[in-house]
Amino acid sequence: MKNFLRLLNYARPWRRFWPGYIILALLSVVFGIINYSLISPVLKLLFDAPASEQVSAEIATLAEKTSEFSFSMDWFENAFQYILDKIYLASGPLKALLFVCALLVGASLLSNITRYLSQTILVRMRTHIMQKLRTDLFRKVSTMDVGFYHTQQKGDILSRISNDVTEVQNGVADSFHMIFREPLLIIGFITYCFILSPKLTVVTLITIPLSGLAIGAIAKRLRKKAITTQKLMGRIVSHFDEAISGIRIIKGFNAQKYVQDNFENTNNAHKKSSRKMFYRQQLAHPTSEFLGITIAAAVLLYGGWLQINGSLGMGFTTFTVYILCYWRVLEPAKNIAKAYASIQRGLVSGERLFVILDAENKIKEKPNALRLEEFKDRIEYRGVNFNYTDGIPVLKNVSVDIPKGKMVALVGPSGAGKSTFADLLPRFYDVSGGGIFIDGHDIRDYTLDSLTSQMGIVTQESILFNDTVYNNITFGMENVSREQVVEAARIANALEFIEQLPQGFQTNIGDRGENLSGGQRQRIAIARAVLKNPPILILDEATSALDTESERLVQDALYKLMKNRTSIVIAHRLSTIRYADDIIVMKDGQIVEEGNHDQLIKNNGIYAGLCAMQEFS
Repeated sequence: MKNFLRLLNYARPWRRFWPGYIILALLSVVFGIINYSLISPVLKLLFDAPASEQVSAEIATLAEKTSEFSFSMDWFENAFQYILDKIYLASGPLKALLFVCALLVGASLLSNITRYLSQTILVRMRTHIMQKLRTDLFRKVSTMDVGFYHTQQKGDILSRISNDVTEVQNGVADSFHMIFREPLLIIGFITYCFILSPKLTVVTLITIPLSGLAIGAIAKRLRKKAITTQKLMGRIVSHFDEAISGIRIIKGFNAQKYVQDNFENTNNAHKKSSRKMFYRQQLAHPTSEFLGITIAAAVLLYGGWLQINGSLGMGFTTFTVYILCYWRVLEPAKNIAKAYASIQRGLVSGERLFVILDAENKIKEKPNALRLEEFKDRIEYRGVNFNYTDGIPVLKNVSVDIPKGKMVALVGPSGAGKSTFADLLPRFYDVSGGGIFIDGHDIRDYTLDSLTSQMGIVTQESILFNDTVYNNITFGMENVSREQVVEAARIANALEFIEQLPQGFQTNIGDRGENLSGGQRQRIAIARAVLKNPPILILDEATSALDTESERLVQDALYKLMKNRTSIVIAHRLSTIRYADDIIVMKDGQIVEEGNHDQLIKNNGIYAGLCAMQEFS
């Protein structure tokens, strides 16, 4: 119930939806009841036409009953019968029949118009819920700490944002039917049944809850299957994501059969789970249909017994209308059963969405955090320890002093902790021990946006977006002139190839920049950093994946970018960091050597060995 109420909150402000929906649903019910109430007069005209004298006597009686208005079913029925009798007596049965049929069509038209208008309100509500849910999810996903994604499958997150949001909006919309419209229909038609025959209706009220209990048992099992099915759907989306992003590796290693087999296993499991879920879902309707027929048969049997004993209290036409009216009660009861199944699936999906929405962001900002308006002095790592998983240290007691304007290079074997060292500075993660200080303040004392505003990051894999060259360079920045963008591209050695693109700066570069070469993507990423003009640069193996010519162009752009800036450079090719002010050699999360190039070569340690392997001295 708690999760259901949370989901309903996404329909706020409710006043935009439920008052209009209830009014229109009520009108639809009223016009629907009028339709059924007109059946009896039609049957009487066709099969039990009264004599003129009888009609005249009835008119006199009805005139007396309707002389004083009262808001009741009896008054309206008597008023209608009075008008019908007058038409019958003045113009004959055909005109009377035409009058009833015209009312029948009019009531049906009004019933369906009000029903359609009520559905349009539900459509507005569903799209409103979908928009608000996806907005909250995107805001949450885009602000979560990087560590959150180490424990989550990307495909599962995408499945929740697409499939589960759809299930939730369907479930909440169906809940409006179940809470408002269908009960109104049941109440309305049962009330009319009470007017026709209280005895028969009491039997109906006793038997209907039995149907509800049976449907509830089916829906309870449906919920369990829905949980499994939704999880498997997340894995299927993950398979697609991996197949698309890793297509080169799949083809390069001739692994099509391997990935297809893995997908088929998951797909088959999802098929079996979905089949069982849909079996139970489809069971709800025929079960309610069967129970409805059974109850109708019981009512018919009881009504027949009353008729045989002379205590039914209604004629053939009225009894026929009663059965039809009772049958109309079964339809909303079946719809409630169907809606209940949809709500159960929606609740399962809602729980999966709340796992994301309720996830705790481990990178928190202090209530009265300082703003880092300007980087003035130095960056200090003081006895920093870090681990992704408890008991498995990645950095061990690392201490480094980086004065403003200096270039510090990190080298060492893979897994030494170099990237982690750099990721801690913009607070992608928080240290497990010790602290990182900028201008004497722990970086956890600063606001996150002011901290990252002082930094520019260029990684080995250029992170570009499916947008134009211009928008990728200006990414996240406002009030930027075209002249500034062009100058940034020129400094990054990117202007020449950008101007040769079909639409220049307005050329779309495709998903992740797939329409560009590796060197071109990297230079756009550098142009983005140049435009931001940050005082602190983090370069994570920015040239290691490039060919010689691209590396030369990119390295030249990097030298321009690093000029007069504080730089932390993670280097794979040691030739790029020869002139670094300080070179830190890391191994197993610790600093094992530190100094400039000449000093480390003289020490003849790990760094000298790495240089020898790269034929560099």
